[in-house]
Amino acid sequence: MTEPWVSVDQVAAHLGVAKDTVYRWIEAKSLPAQRVGRLWKFKLSDVDRWVMDGMAAEDAAALSKKSMSKDE
Repeated sequence: MTEPWVSVDQVAAHLGVAKDTVYRWIEAKSLPAQRVGRLWKFKLSDVDRWVMDGMAAEDAAALSKKSMSKDE
């Protein structure tokens, strides 16, 4: 059986984040999604793999800049 496509609402609930966060991740961090007309659709297995690969984490360079500025 093939995996069903899910909506932004379902991905947001699955990850425990706001819908706005999902839209930002699509635009800025290449969250795996497909546009179907005006709607975004997802495979939860792709989303889970994206999270496990660390793509949802804050950018490492931004983190190091923050910690360096605190040390000064």
